[in-house]
Amino acid sequence: MAELSVRGVRVVLGQREVLRGASLQVRPGELVVLLGPNGAGKTMLLRAILGLVPRRDGSVQAGGDDPAQLSAAARARRLSYLPQSRPLAWPLRVRDMVALGRFAHGASPARLRGADAAAVGRALAACDLHALADRPCDTLSGGELSRTHMARAMAAEAPLLLADEPTEALDPLHQHQVLSLIRAYADAGNGALVVLHEAALAARFADRLAWIREGHVVADGPPAETLTRERMAEVYGVQATVRRIEDDWVVAVSGPA
Repeated sequence: MAELSVRGVRVVLGQREVLRGASLQVRPGELVVLLGPNGAGKTMLLRAILGLVPRRDGSVQAGGDDPAQLSAAARARRLSYLPQSRPLAWPLRVRDMVALGRFAHGASPARLRGADAAAVGRALAACDLHALADRPCDTLSGGELSRTHMARAMAAEAPLLLADEPTEALDPLHQHQVLSLIRAYADAGNGALVVLHEAALAARFADRLAWIREGHVVADGPPAETLTRERMAEVYGVQATVRRIEDDWVVAVSGPA
């Protein structure tokens, strides 16, 4: 199991400071959702954690190592990454696309054996893809393709998962299925940091919500403590009614704050 620790990360691109001392932590067994408006720095924070953009200041530790100092294969074994942009370069079968998640373990999609084949099978089942396993990816709907990329990330079975908007293009049923999968992944002792836009959906599944605004994490805590009308106004600039009904949340936005 591995812990993710992000302390005071600062990123400057050109003349613009896109992250301003961002800090957060993801412990084994936790699902942390990163919330914030467009352009707040959510995707940039994931990329800075992975070492895909240079950090001007701050530190990142994933299982005791800085991901930026690891080889690509070692980093992929430590952190599985599902980026926001997931272009389809060639029409692989669904099964072969998911098998790419085992590449960092030395597996070839054409010759899966033992643990690699089992990991791919678990990912296909968890993402409800067995019936599509032999379909070319370029014949899938947007939602089906999103689930395929999610399965690829899960097949890596890394102890930490970074997922950037994994529910994009999914219908409500598959949104809940994907987040239930990530919830189960965390409950098994792994750590997950997920970017979402839907605050109510995030609160339904997350242990903690990390709120980011203008490149800085302005709040971090359980949904019951941080998902408030005041927080929605501060972070998103909207008037919102926030209600909790047992394990579910309702967030209704009525207009600008």
